[in-house]
Amino acid sequence: MKSGYAALVGRPNVGKSTLMNRLIGQKIAITSDRPQTTRNKIETVYTDERGQIIFMDTPGIHKAKNKLGEYMDTVAERAFADADVIVWIVEPVTYIGAGEERIAELINKRNKKERPVILVINKADTLKRASDISAVMEAYGSKCSFDDIIAVSALTGKNEDILMDTLFKYMPEGPLYYDEETVTEIPMRSIAEELIREQMLRFISDEIPHGAAVMVERFSERKNGLYDIEADIICEKDSHKGIIIGKGGAMLKRIGTAARAEIEEQMGARVNLKLFVKVRKNWRDNEMFIKSFGYDLKKM
Repeated sequence: MKSGYAALVGRPNVGKSTLMNRLIGQKIAITSDRPQTTRNKIETVYTDERGQIIFMDTPGIHKAKNKLGEYMDTVAERAFADADVIVWIVEPVTYIGAGEERIAELINKRNKKERPVILVINKADTLKRASDISAVMEAYGSKCSFDDIIAVSALTGKNEDILMDTLFKYMPEGPLYYDEETVTEIPMRSIAEELIREQMLRFISDEIPHGAAVMVERFSERKNGLYDIEADIICEKDSHKGIIIGKGGAMLKRIGTAARAEIEEQMGARVNLKLFVKVRKNWRDNEMFIKSFGYDLKKM
C-alpha cells in the first residue's frame, strides 16, 4: 500500500486547482482565470486499490505586495517541507521568468530530504507539435533535476492516468491516513466561503475581488433540511462596496444566485443564502484582520 502527500506548487494561474479537482474527480478548490485565486493550502484525498494520495493545493508563488501575499507565499513554501512528492506545475512556455527561477531555487535549496520532484507541463492541449513540449522540458531541465516530466491537460484530462501512476510510483509505503470515502476534511462552511468568492472573481473585474474576503457568520439547518447561510463580503474601500452591491443590488444578487447554486450542488441540499457587504479598509495589510478572516499560519 502506498500513501503520502503531494504538494502542487507553481506560479499563479498555471492550473493547480483545476488539475487537483480533475484528479480527485470532484470540485473542492475554486478556480478562475485570475491569478492568486487560491489563498490557503487546500487538502484533498484520492484513494484507490494502490493506496492514498493527499494533494496539497497551494497558493501561487509570487512577489508579495502586502501581508496577505506574504502569508500566501509562506503557506506555499511550507508545503515543500510537508510533502512526500513535489509536483511543480508550469505552463508550456520556454521562458523562465523570475517567479519560476524562485521556485527552482526553493526546490534546489529546500528539498534537503531529496523528495521526488515531478515537473508537470499543464495546458499541453494548446501545443500543436511534440517538439514544443521537448523545448519546454529542456528549458526547465536546465533549472532542476526532475525524477519525471509529464505533459498534461487539466482541462481535457490528457495523461491524467499517467500522472496518477507516476505519483503512486514515488509515494512511500504506508497506511491509509483517511477512510476510503473521504475526499476532504475542509468544513462545508469554509467551502461555501470560497464558492462565494469564486463568483466574485467571475463577475467583478479589475482588482476588487483580490481585495475581498468572505466570512460565513451563520450556517444552520432547518428541520425540513433547508440550510440558512449568512455571509459577509469584506472589501477594502467604500467604492468597492458600491460595485459589489451594484445598481439596485443587482451585482450582489447575481453573485448570490450563482454561489447558491454551487453550494447546493456541493451539499446536495437546498440553501437560503444571504450576503452582506462590509468595508475594512486595507485589511490585506492588517495582521489582525488577516487572521480573523481565516488566514492564520498557526492553524496550518
